Amino acid sequence: MNDVSVRSKRIVTSEGELDGVLTIRGSKIITVQAVAEAPAAQRTDVLVPDDCVVIPGLVDSHVHINEPGRTEWEGFASATAAAAAGGVTTVVDMPLNSIPPTVDVEALRIKQAAALDRISVDVAFWGGAVPGNLDRLRPMHEAGVVGFKCFLLPSGVDEFGYLDQPALFAAMAEIASFGGLLIAHAEDPAVIESAPAPTGRSYANFLASRPPQAEHAAIGLLIEGIRRTGCRSHIVHLSSAGALDPIAAAKDEGLPLSVETCPHYLTLSAALVPDGATQFKCCPPIRDAGNADALWDALADGLIDCVVSDHSPSTVNLKHLDTGDFGVAWGGIASLQLGLPVMWTAAAQRGHTWSELVQWMALGPAELTGLAEDDRVGGGKGRLAAGYDADFCVVAPDETLVVDPRTLLHRNPITPYAGAMLRGVVRETWLRGNRIDPARPGGRLLARSVLRT
Repeated sequence: MNDVSVRSKRIVTSEGELDGVLTIRGSKIITVQAVAEAPAAQRTDVLVPDDCVVIPGLVDSHVHINEPGRTEWEGFASATAAAAAGGVTTVVDMPLNSIPPTVDVEALRIKQAAALDRISVDVAFWGGAVPGNLDRLRPMHEAGVVGFKCFLLPSGVDEFGYLDQPALFAAMAEIASFGGLLIAHAEDPAVIESAPAPTGRSYANFLASRPPQAEHAAIGLLIEGIRRTGCRSHIVHLSSAGALDPIAAAKDEGLPLSVETCPHYLTLSAALVPDGATQFKCCPPIRDAGNADALWDALADGLIDCVVSDHSPSTVNLKHLDTGDFGVAWGGIASLQLGLPVMWTAAAQRGHTWSELVQWMALGPAELTGLAEDDRVGGGKGRLAAGYDADFCVVAPDETLVVDPRTLLHRNPITPYAGAMLRGVVRETWLRGNRIDPARPGGRLLARSVLRT
């Protein structure tokens, strides 16, 4: 097995940037060395251009792939090709929107079979916690799901029910009994039912229909559940900065709580969403610029643990662009390929570094899902270090692109970033020591406890 040496003036590690050499043997990194420490006679197999940085492959732990059952919305081939084009080398698939949803081992096997031999990046899976499947949680955990997604209000699809308070606490107690992880869409149905119904083209009306208090109430319930059961829990797609204080208090209390946010909550603003522009609709919604500033502060302080896409695509007709009616349009942002340039454009303007971006978008999600560990638990993701998978991408930080939805690789050409000029162009992406070629998909199915081939 021949070693491959990658030479770059900017290799981004957890400790900062390094002018160095990355050496790969097979699928693994064996050394990351400064140039001065590398053997003098070592050849260079890959010379990275001076205008580029080498960063770990991103880990996107919140992706709705929807196959089988709603493959016209998205599929494993298209989603993972888009991921690779955006510097993402590992995705974790959400359990809803596919038919059947991933709520038992049989459904997990159906989804794995749909993905096999069609994926350009590595793929792991969330299971679902829904009414009536309490006895199926442990078997799914043993079958390798990285954790369990639940909703605290209707999910938007009939196949994936939501947990009320007794069912939530029961699921948390069960998951805690085997050391699992619960992740929750945290909005309170009673608060939303008492808010004005979303109708028409006005984004302000839609925003009023999903008030921040809905997030606050649901997060309070989740924190109480953690306190009672000890269940390790994670809040997905936090949009309201008003919830940061109780989250900080829960973490200070020592409760096993983590939280993510998404690029659209950090970079888009309610004031800039045109009426009728339903490509911006997501739940919880995009809020105001001051709210985004507070989320950035929490991210920089480590209170928010990671940034993931919540790639939630649909067919164009489900967005009802013809009428622009926020009340009937599908809610979801399609952005899997764009997360890195969207975040780098905004992060650089705010003075953040590539090392911070890597922590938020590679190592943080890998640690959340258990995929940052070695192969004994299916991973080695999220870091450029000896013993980790040789997953990385080469990025030109100052090169710009103008987003054209027609050129994106996810299945349907719609995104709220259409026309945006972004910085940070991915030149190439490597998975386990090989350049990714979507025409020759080489991704693997990951599991919590084993690496499936």
